[in-house]
Amino acid sequence: MPVLDIEAIRNILPHRYPMLLVDRILELEPERIVGIKNVTVNEPFFAGHFPAFPVMPGVLIVEAMAQVAGVLVLKEIGDRQDKLVLLASIEKAKFRRPVLPGDQLRIEMKVGKRKASVALMYGEATVDGVVVAEAEVLCKLADREQKKNP
Repeated sequence: MPVLDIEAIRNILPHRYPMLLVDRILELEPERIVGIKNVTVNEPFFAGHFPAFPVMPGVLIVEAMAQVAGVLVLKEIGDRQDKLVLLASIEKAKFRRPVLPGDQLRIEMKVGKRKASVALMYGEATVDGVVVAEAEVLCKLADREQKKNP
């Protein structure tokens, strides 16, 4: 049984179709989280990302990793409706093998360092126990209502 199903995730993350890339959270601890992304042939990006050989774009794998990290950061905040978690940086991203329709990404993210409004997270995505991607992401907590630049 998932710790968080899709409805609980939708209550935490502001993302919606087609950019909500997390289907379930399986494990949730203060410094670690495991999420699932089911990759189906119906994903909108497959229409243009090598239609004859559909491959999930690496940038979307990293986005899924960042969303899983974002669930961990936002879950701990009581008044999260006024907050967003923004991706501040991506470091050491590596893609080991293509992610194809029918694959299930298991994304594990661990907190490396945490300060008041930022969290450095280390993670990897696996398919059937094989690492397909890894990255270090910096997540920044921000107010949902931003002042516009003059």
